[in-house]
Amino acid sequence: MLALADAAADLDDGPRTTKSGTQRMCAVTRAVRPIDELIRFVVAPAGEVIPDLKRKLPGRGMWVSASHGAVSQAARRQLFAKGFKRKVTVSPALADETENLLVRAAIDALGIAAKAGQVVSGFSKVETAIATGQARALIHAADGAADGIRKLDAVVRQTAAYDREASEFRTLNVLTSAQLDLALGRSNVIHAALLAGPAGHTFVSRCQILVQYRLADDGVTGGITALRAKKAEQD
Repeated sequence: MLALADAAADLDDGPRTTKSGTQRMCAVTRAVRPIDELIRFVVAPAGEVIPDLKRKLPGRGMWVSASHGAVSQAARRQLFAKGFKRKVTVSPALADETENLLVRAAIDALGIAAKAGQVVSGFSKVETAIATGQARALIHAADGAADGIRKLDAVVRQTAAYDREASEFRTLNVLTSAQLDLALGRSNVIHAALLAGPAGHTFVSRCQILVQYRLADDGVTGGITALRAKKAEQD
């Protein structure tokens, strides 16, 4: 009850307070949603509204559904000024800037996973990681060639280990090749495999929020596919 009651407020009382709760109300839709499906915004010292993706920035926060359309509406309808009850500066490109930050967060998380030894890249290494059951997620560049993607997806479907763990295995095509290059510190990365480890979980969760942000307005899910869903399409 505490979380729901607190979610009815337009602003929270600050990051990680005893009243932070697990749900908040979206300032645009007025729907109460889990905080993992929302983005927290705060007012910086200079008065500009900025996204607080890690929910750690000081000051009271306003919550908006994690979708490009919702953030655009909040800016266009001047909901930030109404919510914070003060004059604020809102960038006309706030929705795009928020998406860029979400992309940057995913790139950083993949880079950390790579430094922890939880990522392999290159077609042959990825194929081996899948065939031996070491891979926990398959990463394709969003602009990768269909032929290579199809071949590695087939290897996943043919690997018995993923029948038992289908609900946990993911195929991700959220980042472009250039963005994968940036994350992994090498060139022409088209395919990669995520191995077991906590850093990999962080990357998957950041991809999930990015996909939601991009596609929620269309009621579509994409960019992250469970193996079981892929197999169903084949049956």
